[in-house]
Amino acid sequence: MTLQRIHYSTSAGVATIELRDPPANTYSYEMMREIDAAVLDARMDTTVHVIVLRGAGEKFFCAGANIKMLTEAQADWKYYFCLHANETLNRLEQTPKLVIAALNGHCVGGGLEVALAADIRVAKQDAGKIGLPEVALGVLPGTGGTQRLARLIGKGRAIELMATGRLLTAHEALALGIVNEVWDDARLAGKSFADAVQAYAEQFTPPHKASKAVGRMKRAVQSGLEAGFSEGLAVERELQQLLFQSEDAKEGLAANVEKRSPRFRGE
Repeated sequence: MTLQRIHYSTSAGVATIELRDPPANTYSYEMMREIDAAVLDARMDTTVHVIVLRGAGEKFFCAGANIKMLTEAQADWKYYFCLHANETLNRLEQTPKLVIAALNGHCVGGGLEVALAADIRVAKQDAGKIGLPEVALGVLPGTGGTQRLARLIGKGRAIELMATGRLLTAHEALALGIVNEVWDDARLAGKSFADAVQAYAEQFTPPHKASKAVGRMKRAVQSGLEAGFSEGLAVERELQQLLFQSEDAKEGLAANVEKRSPRFRGE
């Protein structure tokens, strides 16, 4: 598939998926197919340990689905469009590699729904608003927003934000737990936001971190929390056993005994 609506690149163990549809990086069915393909490429690439999502330019991470596309489409087509978008974000969420959403601009509607499928969200200070304003269109957040936001911040807060359509600043989103960090100029330390995110992502790659352990921690949380507590513990045990058989676990345990820093290889 020739990528036209996203840019996919890899560097130092980090795969970056950049949404490119000016001016607001809105997604269409065609873009979602490209995102889907990029997620699979990153999943299958053994040299990739972390995935970063970001929007092109300085103003938007993503403003959600292309409204013109939705106004012109038939109801059945819209249903299958939403189904595929859900499947794509589920695939991203379940990929056993850390996913970081870098909110470089406005992150609203379906854009926030994409970001909610990531494991960590970092926002650039004063870059834009964050929220789910679909109520103004007479619809609900239909790409996982009702489910992921409620699981992240609780039912009451999620319903209030969606019912009012209120948009948040990055710091308001941080206070609610929607984003993990807000980076100001001091945090960027002279770097561009993209370069700072790349450096942040690289800390989760070998030799710094055992990336398989990070990925399996993610899977234990993502899968375990959707099951009962006993079932979640069972998932945790099975993933732990897989890690016990890894070369990185052998290296980590040996380094601890030998009182040295481990050198992980992602194996």
